[in-house]
Amino acid sequence: MRVQRRTVSVKALDCNNRSTILWPASPAASDPRPLLKTDRLSMESPVRAEPATPTLAPPAPRNHTPSLSPRAEAKEKRSEESEGTADECEAVDTEEDPICLSLLSKMSVFVEAPAEDASEKAEEAAAKERAEREAQRQLLATEELVYTERNYLRLLQVCTCTIRSNLQKLQPQLPNLDSMFMYIEEVIDVSGRLLSLLDQKQVTPHDPLFLETLCDAFLSLSTDIESAYKEYLSNYNNVTALENSYKQEEPLWTEMVKVIKSSAPEVNATSLSFFLVMPVQRIARYPLLLQTIMKHTDPGHPAYSLLEQTAHTSVALNCRINEYKRFREVADKYKKTETLTIRDKINRLNSHSIAKKTARLSQFIKHETGIAPKLVDEEFDALEGFFYLLENGIAVLHENVETYLSHLQRFLSCRPEEFDLDMDGEKPAICYKEITTALRQWILPTFEKRMRTLVHKPLCALRELLAGPRNLIRKRLDKLLDYELLEEKPSLSYDEQAVANTYKTINTLLLNELPQFNGLALTLLWGMLGAFSCLHKDLAADMEQLFQGFAQQLPHSSLEPNAFWEWAECSVLEGARMLESLCRNVEDQLNAPIVQPLSPGSQKCLKVLTDKHGSGKIYQLTGHVVGTRDLDLSLNRGALVAIISEMDTRGDRRRWLVDAGGPRGYVPSSKLVRYHQVTMDPPPSPHLTVTTMDCAGGVRRHSYTPDVRRHSFSPDTPQPVRTLSMTMPCFQVFAGYDFTARSSHEVSLRAGEPIRVLEPHDKRGSRDWSLVEVREQRGYVPSNYLAVVPTSTSPTTPYH
Repeated sequence: MRVQRRTVSVKALDCNNRSTILWPASPAASDPRPLLKTDRLSMESPVRAEPATPTLAPPAPRNHTPSLSPRAEAKEKRSEESEGTADECEAVDTEEDPICLSLLSKMSVFVEAPAEDASEKAEEAAAKERAEREAQRQLLATEELVYTERNYLRLLQVCTCTIRSNLQKLQPQLPNLDSMFMYIEEVIDVSGRLLSLLDQKQVTPHDPLFLETLCDAFLSLSTDIESAYKEYLSNYNNVTALENSYKQEEPLWTEMVKVIKSSAPEVNATSLSFFLVMPVQRIARYPLLLQTIMKHTDPGHPAYSLLEQTAHTSVALNCRINEYKRFREVADKYKKTETLTIRDKINRLNSHSIAKKTARLSQFIKHETGIAPKLVDEEFDALEGFFYLLENGIAVLHENVETYLSHLQRFLSCRPEEFDLDMDGEKPAICYKEITTALRQWILPTFEKRMRTLVHKPLCALRELLAGPRNLIRKRLDKLLDYELLEEKPSLSYDEQAVANTYKTINTLLLNELPQFNGLALTLLWGMLGAFSCLHKDLAADMEQLFQGFAQQLPHSSLEPNAFWEWAECSVLEGARMLESLCRNVEDQLNAPIVQPLSPGSQKCLKVLTDKHGSGKIYQLTGHVVGTRDLDLSLNRGALVAIISEMDTRGDRRRWLVDAGGPRGYVPSSKLVRYHQVTMDPPPSPHLTVTTMDCAGGVRRHSYTPDVRRHSFSPDTPQPVRTLSMTMPCFQVFAGYDFTARSSHEVSLRAGEPIRVLEPHDKRGSRDWSLVEVREQRGYVPSNYLAVVPTSTSPTTPYH
């Protein structure tokens, strides 16, 4: 602390002149000359000295002090003049005057004490002023946080309630409008809860306990704030994309702007993004406001440590939200399933993609052959194996449930109770009919509806959700191969570092999210199986309740329980044997060889397949086949194929690889039977009897055959008039066999129906096909399916 020396009056005794002399304090003044003269001062009571003409150097600068009263200013002025004289006295050589030294040492103690007190008071005043200023700034920052939070909540409520309801009234309705407000309800809820906690304490920002209340409320809701905002921020890109799609339609966007302005005129908003961007800005503003409050809070404040923890929590919360958003962007980028054609894939090829895929293939081959070590991650490998096992189980269950529902639908489509079977007087049969009616019209349809709602639809949704993790796992393998190649390099470029970061992000995302997905998928799967069991339990209870109403009317209701169950078991087994026999007979009929003659095109295909694969590999389709998977063929019933392999690439023996005379692909093995060679000549038609020999034993010509009758005559006999009698055989063309049209250029035939032949050949002149008219329809049919039947003959008019 700097101490200012005050004026010291020294009474110097001189034998000639009894006066007080003050010497200047400047060391450069070697000649001590009196600058100021005063009356003789008494040692006991100092007398005020009147200042003379100032001839001293300017005094040293002083610290700024608050304005003083006039009396205090005069006292301060006298103190400054005394300082000048005291500085001059210090220059006097007092070594020769011990009395002077003694007086100086005693007087300095009384003079410095008041100076120190004044300085301390000034500093205390300044410190108090700074504290008040910081407290005022802290109060302003706290009030800003609370006020802006209330205004922010109000605008969000206006957006989600007023503006949203008005936009829903527009005609035509806006597509996907609800997706723009996704997750905003959670944000509004957590903001309202934060303000509610502050209002419950009934404290104001001026209250010292308000800061502690604010910090406790924010910390208690930090988890809910993070979960609400991270989902909203991750979906915000979709919000902006949807709004841009609205802007493409100018009339629609104009109407939307009018609705927004009329719904919230006080803010002058021109788009939905004005409101929907507020949560994005608000979550980033929490750390700034809390840090501002902490900056202007005294470290000795009771809630300072809690405020510091709250500020750090807000910063960490923003970091986690940003990390989650980055993970979601990577996941959304790579989990998409694109259906690209071969042309699209070829168009995407370039030198960079070819080099990248070649490097990946090379690295993969090195892994498989053991040339290069493979990066092993046991934790991820376990998760991946469990995921594929879960995916296989879900696929099998989905297929079984669909088959079950299909069989149930086919069972319900048969309604024998609608037919009158003349069962009057047969009481058990009538009871069974009523039971069957109740089952088919009420119990089983309700069961099917619940089965589709509680089992089938959730199972389909879960199966579709598997596509995202599956694509990420496949993309991780590609990025892992790239990452292993980059690890060998001492330094990485910017693009290479981005590739490495992408692999790390995908790997971290899968390690964090895949266990949760597997757990939730397994929980849903168990829930569906539980619902499946409960549905059958309810079905059994409904059927039991139904049968109890007819129990007394059935013939076996009087049997003991053991005897009844024995009879029921025997009846069920007998019915199963009968059903099995019926199915075997139907299957034999369906798998019976197709004896229909081959068309000319099929004959050529048979010859090609036989020459290429041999007659032992030729099979024929028993029904129509429609391809539903990759490399599946779509063929008609009766088509000939050659078997290449009796299983697919996965070892599934239900799909056989066949050669259809051109394309190769897979067909169900259940619809293939070995081809039985038929004779080239058509079998005799069961509807027609064609006479090929005439009464004289000659071959009948089914053509226009004129017959010239020559009469014998002699030269002597006059020649009669030559008469040319032509006899035209009348005949009719019938269909000898059934034929099913396979294109719009052909026409179907039924064996035995009459046909009119328009042209005995096709447009290329081939006589294998004929253009016919049947049932007022025209089209081509195979010529060998036609039978010509002669009728009666009618002579023509003789020609003279």
